[in-house]
Amino acid sequence: MAAIAAAAGVSRQAVYLHFGTRGGLLTALVLRADERFEIRAAFDRAARKRSAAARLDGYLISWFEFAARILPVARDLIRLRATDPDAALAWENRMAELRTWFADLVASIAADDALSPDWNVREAADYLWIACSVQVWDLFVNDCGWTNRRVATVLRRSIAAVLLK
Repeated sequence: MAAIAAAAGVSRQAVYLHFGTRGGLLTALVLRADERFEIRAAFDRAARKRSAAARLDGYLISWFEFAARILPVARDLIRLRATDPDAALAWENRMAELRTWFADLVASIAADDALSPDWNVREAADYLWIACSVQVWDLFVNDCGWTNRRVATVLRRSIAAVLLK
């Protein structure tokens, strides 16, 4: 917090007054990434697509472009959350919203009678959230050496094959 305050040219107390806690600062940081990379707007555009397959693909394209951009910060939050309650709070805040977005998407797919009969909405949303996780992305890119483009292509195709009729 002291380093951030110094870089901003304000007192550490001013940073605490504005953000409340270090967790508040971390949450604001990741919310700013959401704004900067316009993930909500991209999901809103995808949600307006007529077919379930197009909606799913629109969400996935948007999410995977975003995931590639936020991976360094997400990796730090994932690593820190086990020992840092503030990092855990920031991570949980963002993942709760992402799960809600994915649950809404899956509900719309089910409403169009396009969800595979192997799934109910809750479990399909859970699967989608896990299959799209930055942890999965990180494994493909950093451990397997895949390009961001290859990861997005393979995951989009496989997720659609698993979830859609």
